[in-house]
Amino acid sequence: MSTSEHTDSLHARLLPWARPDGRPCYLQTDGHGYVSRLADEMEAVQLSMGAEVLDCAKPIIAAAGSTVAELRFAAVRLAECLTDALRVSESKGMRLRCGEAAAESAGPAVNG
Repeated sequence: MSTSEHTDSLHARLLPWARPDGRPCYLQTDGHGYVSRLADEMEAVQLSMGAEVLDCAKPIIAAAGSTVAELRFAAVRLAECLTDALRVSESKGMRLRCGEAAAESAGPAVNG
């Protein structure tokens, strides 16, 4: 693979963490490598944690006797998890579009 072919196969991947100043963090990648695998694992953990937080928050939200502090805590944790889930969704959407664009540039598919 030539250098230009290698560069053409790279795309910017939105990573599941932010820079210290809160701005998004991107990786120029072909989808393979240590940082890509680490990002995949982190996305899986974030989505799993979101499901766990949701399971814990539902009874707090449903209980008539929940305090304002309990409800606020649940809301903050849910907002954090939603932020993570939206970032994962955006990242996966970007990768799907890159895959579709690569498939289109490769020419029509042949059905066998």
